[in-house]
Amino acid sequence: MQRNRRHLCVFSLLLLTLLAAPAGQAQSALTPHDIARLRNVSSAEISPDGRHIAYVLSVPRLPLEDPDGPAWAELHVTDVAGQSRPFITGPVNVGSIGWTRDGKAISFLARRSGDRTRALYVIPLDGGEARKVLEHETNILAYSFSPDGKRVAFLATEALPEAKKKLREQGFNQEIYEEDVPYVRVWIAELGSKEKPRKLNLPGSAHDVIWSPGDDRLAVVLAPTPLVDDGLMQKRLHIAHIEGAEVKVLKKVENPGKLGKVVWSPDGRRLAMISAADIHDPAEGRLMVVDASTGQFRDLLPGYLGHVSDIAWQDKDTLMFLGEEGVWTTFNEIRADGSGRKVILPAGGLILTGFSLSRDGTAAALLGQLPEHPTELFTMKHGDPGPRRLTNSNPWLAERRLAKQEVVKFKARDGLELEGLLIRPLDERPNTRYPLILVVHGGPEAHFRNGWLTSYSNPGQMAAGRGFAVFYPNYRGSTGRGVEFSKLSQGDPAGKEFDDLVDAVDHLIATGLVDRDRVGITGGSYGGYASAWGATYYSERFAASVMFVGISNEVSKLGTTDIPWEMYYVHFRYWPWEKWQHVLERSPIYHAGKSRTPTLILGGTEDPRVHPSQSLEMYRHLKLRSQAPVRLVRYPGEEHGNRRAASRLDYCLRMLQWMEHYLKGPGGSPPPSELDYTEPKQK
Repeated sequence: MQRNRRHLCVFSLLLLTLLAAPAGQAQSALTPHDIARLRNVSSAEISPDGRHIAYVLSVPRLPLEDPDGPAWAELHVTDVAGQSRPFITGPVNVGSIGWTRDGKAISFLARRSGDRTRALYVIPLDGGEARKVLEHETNILAYSFSPDGKRVAFLATEALPEAKKKLREQGFNQEIYEEDVPYVRVWIAELGSKEKPRKLNLPGSAHDVIWSPGDDRLAVVLAPTPLVDDGLMQKRLHIAHIEGAEVKVLKKVENPGKLGKVVWSPDGRRLAMISAADIHDPAEGRLMVVDASTGQFRDLLPGYLGHVSDIAWQDKDTLMFLGEEGVWTTFNEIRADGSGRKVILPAGGLILTGFSLSRDGTAAALLGQLPEHPTELFTMKHGDPGPRRLTNSNPWLAERRLAKQEVVKFKARDGLELEGLLIRPLDERPNTRYPLILVVHGGPEAHFRNGWLTSYSNPGQMAAGRGFAVFYPNYRGSTGRGVEFSKLSQGDPAGKEFDDLVDAVDHLIATGLVDRDRVGITGGSYGGYASAWGATYYSERFAASVMFVGISNEVSKLGTTDIPWEMYYVHFRYWPWEKWQHVLERSPIYHAGKSRTPTLILGGTEDPRVHPSQSLEMYRHLKLRSQAPVRLVRYPGEEHGNRRAASRLDYCLRMLQWMEHYLKGPGGSPPPSELDYTEPKQK
């Protein structure tokens, strides 16, 4: 009840839109404990008539107050005037929200009190309790209603046989690596019937299912196996037809490489999909339209110097899409034949992360963020001058002073034009040089956008408030600038892509902002690789490094990761045994002997992507072969990134402590390993 009262208080503030206090009343800089309680809107679906929007609010657990764990996911509903109501709140995890076809209820997946597995619920818009409409022996992972609403196609794994369950209870819980992973199957259930759902006989492991708008065809995304690598590189779109108790695959669409979102056109004649350009394209980002009868597809935006991140049909002949273009986003419409592209929201403003359209395509729910706030809910109708904000999930942000954020363009040493985002020190003084934290994104098939850039692992405004400059470069190999640019790092790990990072630092030094002798580097995953490279190969350029779930040995990385084929297709383009010495020399441990950079290494003990042994190798080589201070922090149970509130706060505090100690403080031996997790009183 106490948590629910907090929600009602937050949303009553919306009614006053008192949201932003005058600048002169702002009190203090952003802190790690502020970041630990940041809320954001994670998904939204507009009702068919465009009058209401259901959305999921991510609510972190508060360290030292709530039971530890990942953030809760609550269901809220707002009308287009911004009058929001909490529907399902508290210790819940709501996902996969949608609307019934008549728009009178919201559907969602959740595991609620008394549920053995994650089930499908429906809650009326006009009030009342949520009603469970479908449960299964295992968790329901995704679902799609038939056009008449009487059936539902859903994804779930098969239950373990009783004999195997009994053996596990008796201690026979051995794992057969990569063979014990359960396949995800497609099932059909008759709602309101006591008959058990029936499994469809489809090849492979399913990732998505979308029922066609007017008949018994299904768009099903299948991979050959349930392994992560196949899910990344080998997903293919299948168009299937339900024929009584049977299912027939009508067409297998040979989409090239990675595959993202798939949506039916309103008339069922076509599908749109976000696909890779080819098997070596690092990220899905091409807008393709598929003829549902032939399976043939075409790229609507050939040569597009950006990446498409979300799509929806406005009508049977028109698509809306979000474009990632450099550090900006755009909102666009285009005809299904590729003609008539129109930019609705140009680059340079709100950073959009997703959208949903009403049935007639004239109203949209938009997810967007700015440098001043994380992702919130916006709405826009045809004829509106721009998006209108509906939620303010963190009204207390108005009481924090935020530093200036700006786009910076610079040239690499070979003349390639690059850009990034700079957060300047909060109380910057003229003619003063500042310590810099260089934040490197992972992937490398990702990029930074000119929106909210601060999180538990990204120092952003927290560091700026402590007197640091913080820079987020989009080095070669990043997305957002087209396929060719995203391939520039392939076959050259830790080569020109990481030279770009040093060139970014040199540019900021040349501007007079940055002190060359006080530069730190941090990042996770591939950004952790860059941080390890900065601490070893480029040690003379970095005075501190914080490496998170990062790569240290490219030889052993291939043998311990769950994405070897992705590494081959879109990163290396060759196998290590074809270039043993070269791959070894592109590994940070090879250069560990010359490291003079104090290095903090952090990661989860259950990481399947970058195995924890990568952190251990880095630690051991630095301990044995360098004079540099080094510390290894491991988070039990965490995987490729921290999810629990406690481990996130711990990471955040340690990262900032390390940077302050070595870039602003005394340096020398590492700072104390014990931390004070209580929140300091604001001055």
